[in-house]
Amino acid sequence: MPAPTAVFRYLLLVLPAIFLATSGARLYGFFHERSDIWWTPRGTLVPLAESHDRVTIYVRSSELDDLAAAGQLRLLRDSVTSVVSPADIDLRFNNWDRVRAERISSLLISGVTAGAAAALLLVGLIITRVGWRAGGSSAPGQL
Repeated sequence: MPAPTAVFRYLLLVLPAIFLATSGARLYGFFHERSDIWWTPRGTLVPLAESHDRVTIYVRSSELDDLAAAGQLRLLRDSVTSVVSPADIDLRFNNWDRVRAERISSLLISGVTAGAAAALLLVGLIITRVGWRAGGSSAPGQL
């Protein structure tokens, strides 16, 4: 049966390596995730009247709502001009900023876990190396 210190040394190598790998994978996924997938779907476009909490659009210093309500916006399509009403205007939003803000706590936890795991892995490597040089109970690859 292996000595308790040998088991402890290998636990100091294996467990931090596993935590470092999982936390590193989460951090990598967070920083390399596509940011263009968070747009409002085309089927659920937001009407202009319901978008005031997120955006206000100005055209030549006049609010788009006011221009559309006054009938001052025109659309030229195939040499046919038509008036654009507020009901004709819909918006899509990129929600990446909100999604990213919601994930900050998870990002911080993964970062702290990765840092702690790296520190414990370093401690495990140092303890294992010192144990081998001092004629410890186990050599590399042996329990």
